[in-house]
Amino acid sequence: MRYICIIVSIMKRLLFFILALSTYQLAFSQNISNRKVDDSLGIDYKYKEDQYYFAITYNTLTNMPSGMSQNGFSSGFHAGLIKDMPINKRRNVAIGIGLGYSTNSINHNLLISKAQNESYDYEVLENSQFSKNKFVQHLIEVPLEFRWRTSTASTYKFWRIYSGIKFGYVFASNTKFKNVSGQIKNNNIKDFNQLQYGLTFAIGYDSWNAYLHYNLNPIFDSKAQLDNSNLDVKMLKIGIMLYIL
Repeated sequence: MRYICIIVSIMKRLLFFILALSTYQLAFSQNISNRKVDDSLGIDYKYKEDQYYFAITYNTLTNMPSGMSQNGFSSGFHAGLIKDMPINKRRNVAIGIGLGYSTNSINHNLLISKAQNESYDYEVLENSQFSKNKFVQHLIEVPLEFRWRTSTASTYKFWRIYSGIKFGYVFASNTKFKNVSGQIKNNNIKDFNQLQYGLTFAIGYDSWNAYLHYNLNPIFDSKAQLDNSNLDVKMLKIGIMLYIL
């Protein structure tokens, strides 16, 4: 719990930092007296790639226990803003830090049911035993990226390779199970790791980019047990990232 509180505190500081930078940019975006701008061409030689991002992913689980599998289509939606901070004279290499929102849905055959002592029980089912079984997570995320691109002050379409790490805090979650006998719903699953972090990689040209995100830590914490073994399940997200200035 202390570890989570420390991470939340860091994320709050990062949020304040991002908001402060955004406010500064908005307040002084019209002031170009100290910027190298070619008025005849309208070129800003101190450009930045401050970008909104949107991504749609297919989510797949890795390191699943024996018998566990996915079914149906598991999807994710991700959106946010990344503040671009160039670190070289040409400004095609930069560090990016941002703030975003992510929601991930996983369809699977692992029944998550609440026990009387407020803990959770886990059971692998046959697909024929249910018509719906999934969990959904909602996260606030802080991406940190190393960015390389072929951009120039006058080029708006360019190749990019962005890689980094993304920290996420699960602020809401739920499970839904349905069969012929009825349905089971649970909210705010305590066995999920509230702090999740993973490696990210995006490559592409212009607005559209291939995108990967692999969780480095498990989805479940150590309290989640299946047959007296930890559920060390991780998530891999594969999709398309759209960048907008």
